[in-house]
Amino acid sequence: MIMSGTEEMSNVKNTIPVNVNGSSPTIVRASIVQASTVYNDTPATLEKAEKYIAEAASDGAELVLFPEAFIGGYPRGFRFGMGVGVFSEDGRDEFRKYHASAIHVPGPEVDRLADMARKHSVYLVMGAIEKDGYTCYCTALFFNPQGQFLGKHRKLMPTTLERCIWGYGDGSTIPVYDTPIGKLGAAICWENRMPLFRTSLYAKGVEVYCAPTADDSKEWQSSMMHIALEGGCFVLSACQLCRRKDFPDHSDFLFPDLDDKNTKNDDDTIVSKGGSVIISPLGKVLAGPNFEDECLVTADLDLGDVARAKLYFDVVGHYSKPDVFNLTVNEHPRKPVTFVSKVEKPENDSETK
Repeated sequence: MIMSGTEEMSNVKNTIPVNVNGSSPTIVRASIVQASTVYNDTPATLEKAEKYIAEAASDGAELVLFPEAFIGGYPRGFRFGMGVGVFSEDGRDEFRKYHASAIHVPGPEVDRLADMARKHSVYLVMGAIEKDGYTCYCTALFFNPQGQFLGKHRKLMPTTLERCIWGYGDGSTIPVYDTPIGKLGAAICWENRMPLFRTSLYAKGVEVYCAPTADDSKEWQSSMMHIALEGGCFVLSACQLCRRKDFPDHSDFLFPDLDDKNTKNDDDTIVSKGGSVIISPLGKVLAGPNFEDECLVTADLDLGDVARAKLYFDVVGHYSKPDVFNLTVNEHPRKPVTFVSKVEKPENDSETK
């Protein structure tokens, strides 16, 4: 299913594409993929991803965004046998499977995603579980239409039990890429609630703000609207739509919404409702939200709306008050171990004189 935002765009006044001094056209077609991971099967998940990328590209998409943790899976309801002071062999085995589904960055799966972006000539932002040694990270990967891996953003702050299975990102992976389709960046799930992190992206000039998430609540829609207006940017929020049958069978899973005896609980019961949405810098919902099925959520973005929005409010420009407020961002990588090589002294000191 394709949801198009073309009709909504036509209702926005004064949004005729501008081509100033021979600059690139300002209209960009963007698609969000709202779909479920194939859990514990990364090769099958990659195949599913390519089908959606091909479908979006055939409809003219220049940018394709996937949800949080699409590659590797968002472990909704997983507990991995955890409790305070409690250890579980079943939980450890479940994590072993989860770790096996994660990918190395760079690595063969990244190469394949790059090839998909090249083959279908799209910018691609992919949510993935990255493994570095035996630590997993929730990551957004960026690719250009030439098949180049541009880089990544690691989620800075996992939420609640996520902190037991994912490592923390640092300031070295909070990029905004200056591309022909706008300045492209990402914040993952509840990072979007972190005002200082949002400010760092605004300061880097983000225009197309990607928000891969696992938050399928109606309240999330309000956050996305606020960010679009606050940042004067397009916001693309991508969330998986999953049914119970999409998850592996395991007695340790917790789906509290399904515990109500009045709620239907079978293989087709929706566990993650999606809600993917695209919002303009002027606060117009261009496409979505969809809470019903796997689909593409597609809209045409008029990049001229960024300037139109910032006439009245530029959060890191004329509305910033730097004489009162100031933010410092540490972009140095935070490594747990640093090796300092020993310098060998020449046998004959006279050779150095």
